[in-house]
Amino acid sequence: MATTRTLVDFCHSVQYGDLPPEVIDRTKYLTLDFLGVASRGSMAESTKAMYGLVEDLGLDPKGGVIIGTGMRASYQYAALANGTSAHSLELDDVNNEASLHPGVAVFPAAFAACEMVGADGKKLIEGAVVGYEVMVRLGKALRPSAHYAQGFHPTGTCGVFGAAVAASKILGLDEGQTLNSAGIAGSQAAGSMEFLADGAWTKRLHPGWAAHSGIVAALLAKKGFKGPSSILEGKDGFLHAYSPSSDPSEVLEGLAESYQILRTSIKPHACCRYKQAPIDGILRIMEQNRLKADEVEKVTLGILKTGFPIIVTPEELKYNPRSVVDAQFSMPFGAAVAILYGKASLDEYTLDKVNSPRVKEMMDKVSCVENPELDEVYPKQWPAAVEIVTRDGKSYSAKVDYPKGDPENPLTWDELIDKANDLTSPIYSASRRNEIIQRTRQLNEETDLRKFAPLLLRNI
Repeated sequence: MATTRTLVDFCHSVQYGDLPPEVIDRTKYLTLDFLGVASRGSMAESTKAMYGLVEDLGLDPKGGVIIGTGMRASYQYAALANGTSAHSLELDDVNNEASLHPGVAVFPAAFAACEMVGADGKKLIEGAVVGYEVMVRLGKALRPSAHYAQGFHPTGTCGVFGAAVAASKILGLDEGQTLNSAGIAGSQAAGSMEFLADGAWTKRLHPGWAAHSGIVAALLAKKGFKGPSSILEGKDGFLHAYSPSSDPSEVLEGLAESYQILRTSIKPHACCRYKQAPIDGILRIMEQNRLKADEVEKVTLGILKTGFPIIVTPEELKYNPRSVVDAQFSMPFGAAVAILYGKASLDEYTLDKVNSPRVKEMMDKVSCVENPELDEVYPKQWPAAVEIVTRDGKSYSAKVDYPKGDPENPLTWDELIDKANDLTSPIYSASRRNEIIQRTRQLNEETDLRKFAPLLLRNI
């Protein structure tokens, strides 16, 4: 079956006027979430290193906006910078079934492409919808557990395809050019999980590089550069090369019946998605039973098997994080700060907390176990089981089927706006924040994204 061609032809056929209202609304919702994490991510130390590189490569006052800064650069480098900053907080959106972060790869490429050609808000929505469609379908087809076991980060590997197709849509490529763009993207699919070994910053680079490469792939294809038309299903193609148990049929299953962008989750906690449900369970128990941190004697967490090598092992690292990245991927750390501070926000994921004896003491009370019952519903659900035993011998338990932010347990628009305001308050004035929020909610009415983009430059 011509899997690549069929998927590309579908994406090329998507038109704003045919999109259901809930898909349009969800795209605006995810756009706002992306703008929030990208702007606040501009303050991260890793992002500042990226900005230094972009400055050395040469800023361009007529180029793409670098969100949360006063800088502009060539469009591919603006996409690189924005994707890297947006992923630095571990607060960006997630598709559970594909186990990847679509927004931070798709939106940087889509915004850059819109600025490049002066596309309108409807075209941005089209590009985002098809970018999510491609990323999620590929992530599911790879089988996330198998892909991770090979050492790959699906946000990076699948992200370049989503970014390339989104950019191709916005730049007006025809079917053949879009097919070439996807083929070119396949030779740029990258993202190693080795960052877990020592808390390196490279995971944050993955969606930025995917967005950058997607722009390059689309521009090359527009110039007539050829890519393999069987890049997904071919003998040496993406699905076979990147996973030992991929299922190519997943790529096209239910195509045109529903949109994958509707199945994307929002993160309320500033850490790996595999930690979100356990943290929700801890907070529920602590709040409902009015427990205090000093009453807690033991915490047992039922964790998904796929999450174990990401947030639980090796134990010597997860119980002794040395950096913020280590902490973002340490379940014991997330549990400890949730118990001690009643939240797991950016304020908790700091070096001060990483080095806190109080946090370390609480981490030592946390045990993580595999629970086969949880794995029965994975990856469609990412549940968790939590038990807290107090010093007086009382036991409290909770099961979280759908963590907060999942499509089945979503943040409301008001809750998302609160998240966006919290993230962007150090970057934009109140009036600027209000204007960004209102215009994002009316994104389809924007006639030229080059007029919207300056709002994203820093004004504080």
